[in-house]
Amino acid sequence: MTDIEQIQSIRTQTLSQLAELRASPKPTYWIDGQRVHWQEYVDALQRTVDWCDQKLGDAEPFEVRSQGIT
Repeated sequence: MTDIEQIQSIRTQTLSQLAELRASPKPTYWIDGQRVHWQEYVDALQRTVDWCDQKLGDAEPFEVRSQGIT
């Protein structure tokens, strides 16, 4: 698997998780003194998608226009 394919896979899986969380949001709660805050988790997943988008955008071919004068 190439790096690009791996990043695409991470992006796809993360978007799937985001869709599930947004379909049935959960409240913030405490377990054994540790806070579980779903919005922070959703925000972290969104940052992962943004990072993947940036990496995939950087990997796309680009065109440089130049003009020579003689």
